[in-house]
Amino acid sequence: MPPVPTSSEPVAVVGGSGALGSGLALRLAAAGVPVLLGSRDSDRAVDAARKIEAKLATREAAASPGAALRPVTNADAVAGAEIVLLCVPFRNHSETFTALKGVFRPGQVLVDATVPLAAAISGKATRTIGVWQGSAAQQAQEMLPDGVRVVAGLHTVAARTLGDLAHALDEDVLLCGDARADKVRVATLLDRIEGLRCVDAGPLEQARIVEQLTATLIGINVRHKAHAGIRITGLPPVLWPERTNDGDPS
Repeated sequence: MPPVPTSSEPVAVVGGSGALGSGLALRLAAAGVPVLLGSRDSDRAVDAARKIEAKLATREAAASPGAALRPVTNADAVAGAEIVLLCVPFRNHSETFTALKGVFRPGQVLVDATVPLAAAISGKATRTIGVWQGSAAQQAQEMLPDGVRVVAGLHTVAARTLGDLAHALDEDVLLCGDARADKVRVATLLDRIEGLRCVDAGPLEQARIVEQLTATLIGINVRHKAHAGIRITGLPPVLWPERTNDGDPS
């Protein structure tokens, strides 16, 4: 794999010590994106960062050395980035926003990967629970300060495959958000991860449908002992024409 150019703009991962958060941090760092790895407990963030750095160190010599990975608290992660990836279980969703509401600022984009699985209330992981606002992403938008916008995504990408650099990814990420420009920013970031392709799945209200796909995929993967993802067929070759030739939003 040829070296990947390093990005100068950091991304925050809230819940970076969990399986999904650490997997995303690993893939982004491997792609040359500086990562602020957040956790409620700074010691857990440090431990997660060490494990990620160990995985990066075992890559092929031809790969890029990876970008900076900085373990911090969730609050410091949010304060230091314009794009924030939220990777917490639904049982911690509301609590997380209550704790961090004063840190978010207008202009930031929150990528919410939370799924309201019934496991949050000791139910089955193949079922979801109702959210008054319609989806976890819509709940996030309601709880965030004005000027912070939510894009729902990453619900169908398995944490286990993200955390294994030897596993080649080949799937789509469905993005839901009310502003196309926000989805372009998120797609520009996530498309840096080799094997992921971002697809515009409509406004934020569509998150109530996309979030349900996680429970369906969990059931499929259990039955087939797999780690399946989602691939949308029949799409045009250029999905984000707003980008310039160097991959940045125009």
